Amino acid sequence: MSGRVSLVGAGPGDPELLTLKAIKRLEEADLVLYDALVDPETLRFAPRARRFFVGKRARRPAISQDAINRLMIREARRGHQVVRLKCGDPFVFGRGGEEALALAAVGIPCEIVPGISSAIAAPLLSGIPVTHRGLSAAFVVVSGHSESAYGPVLRSLAPASATVVVLMGLANRAAIASELLAAGWAPQTPSAVLIGISHDGEESWQGRLDALPSSTFNDEENLPGIIVVGAVTALAGIIAAEKREHDTARTSASLG
Repeated sequence: MSGRVSLVGAGPGDPELLTLKAIKRLEEADLVLYDALVDPETLRFAPRARRFFVGKRARRPAISQDAINRLMIREARRGHQVVRLKCGDPFVFGRGGEEALALAAVGIPCEIVPGISSAIAAPLLSGIPVTHRGLSAAFVVVSGHSESAYGPVLRSLAPASATVVVLMGLANRAAIASELLAAGWAPQTPSAVLIGISHDGEESWQGRLDALPSSTFNDEENLPGIIVVGAVTALAGIIAAEKREHDTARTSASLG
């Protein structure tokens, strides 16, 4: 009897941002294969499952994608309910499409459970709307791991025509800033770097585009980072301040 593989998005980090279906699949799971950026607290929703870490981080040894595919296939053929748990959304730079194709090729039932992508959630939680009337009518999400990935996309954009969201690009932030400046983006364009948003140890930086290369952080090697460039990042201070005031008022009311 064949089992099933569920490719499940864990959201940006905070377990409270999991979907109801994600929690249900974790509760049903016999095996959970989870990524590096999944919050350990998320695994408490899978009390009866075996759990294996299969995460990949830049410049570190990791299990191969082929090995992950073989493991999912083997366990599903044994009749097990397998959850492949990915940070964010499975199909946003998560290689979920590759895994779905590998399962389809051998006839293994595969379910996709969407998650909240950090490309939108991290800016949101930092008070940055990726679109805003009068400031940005579009946003572009691009991988920053190599120039071959982000270069053609950034060069195709007219200056200030969209909010730019770069995932996996912290190590290349100087080159990314140079690419945008060379394309005509103004040096004073508001920019932000968001590190580990909704994880413990989160931090952020806001400044001008031409200052992006000199931004520094405490733990950029271990926490996920996102670069946001565009006029909307200037709203972060206002929106985040309002959110803090609201949260403080709510806490005081609950204690009072």
